Amino acid sequence: MRHRHGYRKLSRTSAHRAALLKNLSISLIEHGKIETTAIKAKELRSYVEKLITVATKNDSNAHRTVFAALQSKEATKTLVNEVAPKYTDRTGGYTRITKTRIRRGDATTMAFIELV
Repeated sequence: MRHRHGYRKLSRTSAHRAALLKNLSISLIEHGKIETTAIKAKELRSYVEKLITVATKNDSNAHRTVFAALQSKEATKTLVNEVAPKYTDRTGGYTRITKTRIRRGDATTMAFIELV
């Protein structure tokens, strides 16, 4: 049983899961809106919102922390310089998940995740 367990395993090893969340978050930051499975979107939400909260401080430590998580210079610059300043007055809830359709191949629920 997974009562009160902190995260979803997504049927992946820890390294694969970390790479998946990193790549999804880079895509979300660059495009503003992506479509993925609903479960991945829910897990991505907590990952990205923590990064945005750190990035709102807009100092060198914020750059280091965000770059350590993303490993992408372009996405880090975009997040710290363009995305995070929009959310300085918000205390969370930077993303929105909207369920869209059921995927034909495996009948999983798809969802859009976007920056508010």
